[in-house]
Amino acid sequence: MSWLPLSAGQRLGNWCAPLAVRLPGRARDSMMTNLGLCFPELDAASKLRLATESLANGIASMLELGPLWNWDRERVLAQVREVRGLDRLERAVASGRGAVLLGPHLGSWEMLGLYVSERLPMTSLYRPPKVPGLESPLRNARARFGANLVPADAGGVRALFRTLQRGGIAGVLPDQDPGASGGVFAPFFGVMVRTSTLAVRLIAGTDAVPILGLGERLERGAGYRLHFLELDADPLRCGDDERATRALNLELEGLIRRFPRHYLWTYRRFRHLPPGSSNPYRRRGAPPLVAEVAADGTSGITPAP
Repeated sequence: MSWLPLSAGQRLGNWCAPLAVRLPGRARDSMMTNLGLCFPELDAASKLRLATESLANGIASMLELGPLWNWDRERVLAQVREVRGLDRLERAVASGRGAVLLGPHLGSWEMLGLYVSERLPMTSLYRPPKVPGLESPLRNARARFGANLVPADAGGVRALFRTLQRGGIAGVLPDQDPGASGGVFAPFFGVMVRTSTLAVRLIAGTDAVPILGLGERLERGAGYRLHFLELDADPLRCGDDERATRALNLELEGLIRRFPRHYLWTYRRFRHLPPGSSNPYRRRGAPPLVAEVAADGTSGITPAP
């Protein structure tokens, strides 16, 4: 894909998505389940339209890895057509406070990381891929503009704190599933789901500025528009991990609702729910095109109070 223009990935996504969204498969089924849980107010046609647009963006995000990981620095950075709010990030670093850059599974987080790391000191947490041979290419690609990549373990978390103490930027995925025993339960789109507390602990344990980041993918392969949104730190430093995580999830939800077709709805965000809740991704015969939702909008999931 790096031999082709950036628009090629988007065109392929737009061509393939209307067919792929109708073919049974794990990713399609997960996406439909997520949309049924998060947007119970939408009718079937609206959910199908959103699913198709999201899948097209998901295909584009995969195919754009070739260009973003292989093109030279100048060509990659030239794809950023507009930047909104970068001064907030720059002020946080210049003041010595540092920043926690929160980049959810929304838009092009790859472009976001490359752009920021080329300009400012940043340490980013990553989860090693399941295929060991892919780890080195992934690390090299994401670190090639200056980012310090650290694995998602205790040593990696310590590296994030050290970066913030030096006034740098700690990059984390705030909507990453923490596993069956990590984090706390907090509402996300009205569903109680296990949620990582790393982001709020980084914010509460330092004087860092919390900033949401988004790499918006422009239409027709026109490049990217980057957004940096500073959050109110007080709710995130309330001293209670559960309350702070609730506040952060509300901010993430608000941003995703602004750009719903850019979210990675195939990600199984609701895998780990409170005890007694049914697994929303368990296949029960042929799955429907759009996930069935009960009258109360919960589909067997524990609703948030």
